[in-house]
Amino acid sequence: MARPAAADTRYLEQKNGKWRVTLAVPRELQGKLGTRLKRPLHTDSLAVANRIKWQALAELRAVIEHARNVTGKGAIIREAIELAAYRSRARDPEEIANLDDAIVDRAIELQGPVVGSEEDVDGGPVPIFDPEKERAALEFAEVAQGRATPIALYHPDYLNQSINKRRTKADDERSLRFLLAWCERERVRPTLQAITRKVAARFMDDLGGVAGGQSPVTLQKYVSRLSRFWQWLAKRDHVESNPWAGLRVEAKPTPHDELERPFTDAEMLALLNGAASPEMHDLMRIAALSGARLDVIVDLRVKDCAGGMFVFKPQKKETAPRQVPIHSELAAIIKRRAKGKAADDAMFPEWPAPRKVGSQRERSFKASNAFTAYRRQVGVDDVVPGKRRSLVNFHSFRRWFITKAEQADQAEGIIAAVVGHKRKGMTLGRYSAGPLLEQARRCVEAVRLPRQPSAKE
Repeated sequence: MARPAAADTRYLEQKNGKWRVTLAVPRELQGKLGTRLKRPLHTDSLAVANRIKWQALAELRAVIEHARNVTGKGAIIREAIELAAYRSRARDPEEIANLDDAIVDRAIELQGPVVGSEEDVDGGPVPIFDPEKERAALEFAEVAQGRATPIALYHPDYLNQSINKRRTKADDERSLRFLLAWCERERVRPTLQAITRKVAARFMDDLGGVAGGQSPVTLQKYVSRLSRFWQWLAKRDHVESNPWAGLRVEAKPTPHDELERPFTDAEMLALLNGAASPEMHDLMRIAALSGARLDVIVDLRVKDCAGGMFVFKPQKKETAPRQVPIHSELAAIIKRRAKGKAADDAMFPEWPAPRKVGSQRERSFKASNAFTAYRRQVGVDDVVPGKRRSLVNFHSFRRWFITKAEQADQAEGIIAAVVGHKRKGMTLGRYSAGPLLEQARRCVEAVRLPRQPSAKE
């Protein structure tokens, strides 16, 4: 519950029985301004101090902005945003009224002096203000009163609270940049209130041009990221609803012969018997005999391969690490790679994490590039005109594992549990804690690498 004006001491302290405003100085400016700025209010009434403190705060913030050499619209909007945050948390009518009075007073100050006048229809004088200052004052008031919240205001908080992978967060940032660029191009105000269902649909239809002609699947990904951001906003009452809900970028159905597919056995033999590096040979075999994705394999540590079990980190919609029995044909690889290493050491140190601070790339990025180059080198490729990706790629090992497990008559629910797919049916999908270890081991061992046919065959 918000504090009433009679008990609200935010930004206030007493000195000799009188109230004054106090404001912390950012660390980078403390050498220039000290640790706090203070301004006396010359009143011993807390209620009065709360009504008049906002103007003093604005003046102190102006001092800070000047010291930072930041002036103009950016500083004014930051001030308005801070006032809007206080106003959104206020529940006491008196406190809201005091804030609104302070906002109006500040807007009048920003509007500046009258620069002229004209007559209205009745012949009365109408004051004229500097157009730029008048627009700035209006924008300040709308932002401060919560009627024009900048689209990007809460996005950093959203990203900080998100548990998504770096790549997904990069998609979040990219989708917001596309939206802001489109708003500027179409002269749509970049505020949360301006993004209605109709505006969201217009953006979706124009997104291909804004994003540089990417595929419908990629465009839908950006729309979905914006929808998730608006869901987050709605849960916190920053917006009333999610205008992106249910919007879908239309895509032509992919013909059957253009779907990404598993490797054939002949392609598997070419890959497994080719002149790959030792680490690539190990990587391919683990993928083929576990059905795991590239990123989780590259991220394995020694302790994740102990006791005959892989412990793969959560991927996609998985909520917890996933245990998979280690195939008997992989035992020698695991023993060799773990030898002489500590529990937290990487099993694949050949592909370290990106060194660049803030990089959105996963550890598997270079491993993926290396595999693509090797795959093409041994002639394993399936390119369809007009499609960017080959129909076979590292994920084809995962598809091959699932195919071979199905051909070996393994139960669909067990295969799904091993590879981390959502399982169908309530019994296994909701109430089962997971298949028995022996069932999972039988499923894994049922998959065998193809062998080169002998001369007699």
